[in-house]
Amino acid sequence: MSETLIEAKNLPRHVAIIMDGNGRWAEQRALARTEGHRRGSDAVRRVVRAARRLGVEALTLFAFSEQNWARPRIEVQLLMSLLREFLVSERGEILDNGIRLRAIGDLARLPPEVRMVLDPLANDSAENGDMTLTLALSYGGREEIADAARDLARAVAAGQLDPEAITPELLQSRIASVAVGEPDLLIRTGGELRISNFLLWGAAYSELHFTKKLWPDFEAEDLYQAIGAYQSRERRFGLTGAQVKVLRSAQNDNESSMAPRAVQGLVQGVR
Repeated sequence: MSETLIEAKNLPRHVAIIMDGNGRWAEQRALARTEGHRRGSDAVRRVVRAARRLGVEALTLFAFSEQNWARPRIEVQLLMSLLREFLVSERGEILDNGIRLRAIGDLARLPPEVRMVLDPLANDSAENGDMTLTLALSYGGREEIADAARDLARAVAAGQLDPEAITPELLQSRIASVAVGEPDLLIRTGGELRISNFLLWGAAYSELHFTKKLWPDFEAEDLYQAIGAYQSRERRFGLTGAQVKVLRSAQNDNESSMAPRAVQGLVQGVR
């Protein structure tokens, strides 16, 4: 699909991607898995640029999971090296193109040489507002929810919070991955049909798009295809199709597109 065929007024505001298939890409070519990860870094650059060019407001990439620490040591070391290389090489482009970089996950586990470039870039880009690029590093969806619950439990134990005051909205306010909004579109490459502990809270109403393309082969056109598929769907958030049409009509009358956040506000609690 061409970029020009994407409906500009119905873009997903927040796109999240599970970048899967680096190792298999290399194995299919009788290469070391590490070469697959190197080629995967090139795909990251392509997709970040394409998303920025389209006007996507937030892009979250599953770069390294909490469970990935159990992989062979040499592979983990290479992944950390590639992450550092990416942050160094893309620093200028991130700052010059209005991109705000943020990271989520157990960042304390990242090696010092990564934090030495990650933290300054996050700080220096904090005021950029054209697109937010979030890297999920040492990240797990279950772990993130447990951290948020633990935070609320401490407040209850300290007498600062009534347990009856805990609502889904309050819990969500403690979940870092949705600080940029819930993902509208979640893409997974590599042919697997699961979300692998990624954005478990925020993906509750995400549109899911699975592709057999291995991540190193993922091009801008594949991103356009996923967004085109998203734009062909009707997002109902628990309502009927007829109700959604009424809401869409009312919003069009106000010269605005059907923003998912607006719909979610109207259907709070409806399942």
